[in-house]
Amino acid sequence: MSAGLAYPWPEPPAPGSAIEVAPGVLWMRLPLPMKLDHVNVYALDDGDSWTVVDTGFDTAKTRAIWQTLLDGPLAGKPVKRVIATHHHPDHLGLAGWFMERGAAFWTTRTAWLTARMLVLDEQDAPTPETIAFWRAAGMPRDLLAQRAGERPFNFADTVHPLPLGFTRLQDGQTVRFGGRDWDVATGDGHAPEHATFWSRDDDLVIGGDQLLPGISPNLGVYPTEPGADPVGEWLDSCTRFLARAEDRHLVLPGHKLPFTGLPMRLDQMRENHISALERVVALLASAPQSAVGCFPALFKRPIGPAEIGLALVESMAHLNHLARQERITRAGTDDHGAELWRVA
Repeated sequence: MSAGLAYPWPEPPAPGSAIEVAPGVLWMRLPLPMKLDHVNVYALDDGDSWTVVDTGFDTAKTRAIWQTLLDGPLAGKPVKRVIATHHHPDHLGLAGWFMERGAAFWTTRTAWLTARMLVLDEQDAPTPETIAFWRAAGMPRDLLAQRAGERPFNFADTVHPLPLGFTRLQDGQTVRFGGRDWDVATGDGHAPEHATFWSRDDDLVIGGDQLLPGISPNLGVYPTEPGADPVGEWLDSCTRFLARAEDRHLVLPGHKLPFTGLPMRLDQMRENHISALERVVALLASAPQSAVGCFPALFKRPIGPAEIGLALVESMAHLNHLARQERITRAGTDDHGAELWRVA
């Protein structure tokens, strides 16, 4: 029987400081200007240098905190390798900054290609495809009109330019850093080809956003691939990780606190989405709904303007998965152009 979740360190490191969570492994935390207000980053001692896993946003504030960390807990030794678990800005925003200072960059090919493409794709206004996507998902008309006239978030806003060249990480590979050999295992759903690292020498697992305690990472469908099924990919990934997860593993996550009890947590993360899918089916059995109309079933709390973007893409992800299972089908559009779904 799986043990419950446990948190060996009940408090995170203070700003500009580090906690040693294993010999030669430092846990640090950087601020984010959003509801999820932090990202965890890790430095692993390579003797004459450090390997850094994930980096935070590229902002003046984050760069200043990194300089404090480099001068303090990292003892002035250089960062010779930076690893990104996946392509999201809070995890590789400063990879290029470290590269300019002599670090090699390791990540998966999909993460590098996606980040490289997005950092070069700067837009002053939402694309027509994006506006059509929002309309079809049921974004309220007044909010749609407002968003259509605003500059959208651009990857380049918080990601340092990425120089050419990286070292590819692949599922099934074994790599060495921080005095340990690590098995690379990739997952999907939150981000394509998201890398996790499983130590062969002790109980450490670096989980990024694939292995989180307490919260579920966003599983979103976007205008770039409107027919994607990230929920299915996520459920499949959790099943694969369960085959290697053990209670002894100390997971170093991208957010929240390091924890043990990974088998239970993977079961919880699967069940969270399976239950959400059933709630959506029950709602659609009563009346057709748009993706936005499914918010009450999915989130069970009010969704405000600041949250609607992430909520909308997550709702589309659950609808796409149910459609792929042939449990729901399209039911036309409403008067405002929102696509409606009903039980098949």
